[in-house]
Amino acid sequence: MADHAGIILLLAPSVCELDNFFKICERELKLLGMAINFKKSSCIRIGHRMDASCVTISSSTGSTLSWVKELSYLGVHIQQSRTFKCSLSNHRKAFYRSANAIFEKIGRIASEDVILQLIKSKCIPSLLYGFDACVL
Repeated sequence: MADHAGIILLLAPSVCELDNFFKICERELKLLGMAINFKKSSCIRIGHRMDASCVTISSSTGSTLSWVKELSYLGVHIQQSRTFKCSLSNHRKAFYRSANAIFEKIGRIASEDVILQLIKSKCIPSLLYGFDACVL
């Protein structure tokens, strides 16, 4: 098969519908000469039945999708919950990592204005990435 990379997000009102969507998606991808990478694919359940055990969703080749409590989609970390919920801890870590790198390189040599401008341009974007998808 050709080496193509793509991201697909399937949303379904029930696990049964998700299984149906998955089988249709898998069939169409096969027609395009593409396949699902099961090492990078997973399912998450959001809603009032989030704790209920779910049936295994498997492919025509026998590979299965794992059910997880948190997944990352385009850099937004979505958590299993009764309502849509995002985890912000990874964004916070990225912000502190960037800020610490700035302070390590320039220390107290630069003026406060320069430090604030660097934080504004290099650190704040990593903190705010994907916020428009999150309910705060």
